[in-house]
Amino acid sequence: MKNIGRSLCVAFSMYSKIPVPQVEWTRESMKYCICFFPAVGAVIGAVTLIWNYLAGSILSGSPLFTAVLILIPVLISGGIHLDGLLDTADALSSYKSKDEKLEILKDSHAGAFAIIVGICWFVLDYGIYSEANTETLQVLAIGFILSRALSGFGMVTFRMAKNTGLAATFSDMAVKGRVRLVMAGYILLCAAGMLSVSLVYGVAALAAAALVFVWYRRMAYQKFGGITGDLAGFFLQNCELAMAVCVITVKILLHSA
Repeated sequence: MKNIGRSLCVAFSMYSKIPVPQVEWTRESMKYCICFFPAVGAVIGAVTLIWNYLAGSILSGSPLFTAVLILIPVLISGGIHLDGLLDTADALSSYKSKDEKLEILKDSHAGAFAIIVGICWFVLDYGIYSEANTETLQVLAIGFILSRALSGFGMVTFRMAKNTGLAATFSDMAVKGRVRLVMAGYILLCAAGMLSVSLVYGVAALAAAALVFVWYRRMAYQKFGGITGDLAGFFLQNCELAMAVCVITVKILLHSA
């Protein structure tokens, strides 16, 4: 139990800005760390629903309400996954070799394409969430857990592009067989939760997440030779955006029919 608690602290200290006791990163404290990655998504989803409950009836449809909605994941996660989105955007836009792309991922400077992609991502995210209602937000709140469960599953299943870096460290120290089972459990629970909220919206979100996950593996292998921490962040951001786009598109189509 002691190591489980340490793994929880490592996960939250790495993937969120939520204050937790600091523990040493050892093989024992990190072997179940990925299992708690989706728990960060559960916190984001819960805060999203709390914000909707507290302010939805007063500010629903206002720019402030939507702005807070799309900033909640950033504030809780600290933007770690957005960093991966921007770094990967620069690497993919370079059209260079795999090794050169991997070097670009390590570059701390933001290129022009990172800025362009970041702006476009937030504009689209804002537009999509401005059309959300309570039912769609309930599905998308579960999506924050699902995206991290899929990302964690990929970390202990997919080939790594390199043997160094945080993703490789977390993957190497994980008890992969058990972590896969836990991630599969999260995925099934998320699917059941989404479908129980709304069959139509749940199917839309699950289909979007599955398609992005398959595309993520193919892209990572072809362009980089495997996955990295930045690519995992790139996947997570695009997975959550794709789920939101599909769910809200279905909502608009149903209401216009």
